[in-house]
Amino acid sequence: MESLGAATTQFGFDLFKELSKRNSGNVFFSPASISTAIGMLLLGARGATAAQLQKVLFSEKDTENSRTKAEEKEVGDLPYHVTKIEKTEEIHHQFQMLLSELSKLNNYYELKIANRLFGEKTYLFLQKYLDYVEKYYNASLEPVDFINAADESRKKINSWVESQTHEKIKDLFPDATLSSSTKLVLVNVVSFKGQWDRAFKKEHTKEEAFWLDKGTSKPVMMMAQRRSCSFALLEDLQAKLLGIPYKNGDLSMFLLLPDDVDGLEEMINKISPEELVEWTSPGQLEDRPVDLRLPRFEVEDSYDLEAALAALGLGGAFSERGADYSGMSPHSGLHAQKFLHRSFVAVTEEGTEAAAATGAGFGVTSVPGHETFHCDHPFLFFIRHNGSDSIIFFGRFFSP
Repeated sequence: MESLGAATTQFGFDLFKELSKRNSGNVFFSPASISTAIGMLLLGARGATAAQLQKVLFSEKDTENSRTKAEEKEVGDLPYHVTKIEKTEEIHHQFQMLLSELSKLNNYYELKIANRLFGEKTYLFLQKYLDYVEKYYNASLEPVDFINAADESRKKINSWVESQTHEKIKDLFPDATLSSSTKLVLVNVVSFKGQWDRAFKKEHTKEEAFWLDKGTSKPVMMMAQRRSCSFALLEDLQAKLLGIPYKNGDLSMFLLLPDDVDGLEEMINKISPEELVEWTSPGQLEDRPVDLRLPRFEVEDSYDLEAALAALGLGGAFSERGADYSGMSPHSGLHAQKFLHRSFVAVTEEGTEAAAATGAGFGVTSVPGHETFHCDHPFLFFIRHNGSDSIIFFGRFFSP
């Protein structure tokens, strides 16, 4: 079976392209977190709905092998869906390990991934499903009264989101977004703030121009640092790739910068998910002295993912008549009515005192022997969990 990291990278890049079509500005989301939500749906999905969801987490070959082995080992009157859950247990176990790893407390970065299902209380949800979703995804299904108290339920969901993000994300569901017909709401929330292994010195941050295109610029506070980084020239793409580790090395941010100010769209069209995995694999990048300039920025975004996921072939998972979640509930007509995702990232000079001291003595002007990596025009960035090779966050910085 292909690794979870490879699956989330493939899915994340495909989803990024769909979100980019719908958003002309900045884009930021978490492929890993959205994949966990799909995993929770898969636990309760059956038939064609399960087959659609599996495509996100497995290659076609893996899906076929899983189906064949389940059919071969089905015995007696054991329902097919039971053997299918057993055969997909490995991918759910990988999610369990990833979420456990990401939830570890540390002094170097703040990372919060939270998932929850909110279901209409008059629906009977199967205990086996509730046990699985709690075991593998540390997520519970909370009964709410959509039929008689849709607005109160909306406020309850918003309150939960606020509590999970230290009140950074408020009013995820605006007024009138939920109704008495709502049966199931799936919410996942991601917030992140990291400390670089070597801080940028604040006195080197200066206002500079960030070019949206060759004729339009906006002022931005540009951080500057000269340091050794994982670096590669991608000549076929006419672009550069740079990796910056966060403190303790669990996470790294990778920057993909086209050579040309207007080159981002062309670069994106040439990239494949397999290349992203290959470029960032151990040993593929070379440590080089780099003259780095990176905007100080924050991005907070939210998405209703139904349309984008439908474009990736998951439309049936949201179909009121066609979706099959009989593994969640024996009631007919259960379907996911809302699939929302909200994310937050802050990129600043900040680091630990030791990291700031390590950065002392670095200037901001180029010298011979240093690569230049000036992010003064649109670029891609993604944050990877190095131990699992999973892309946790993916984004496009287009405008300050």
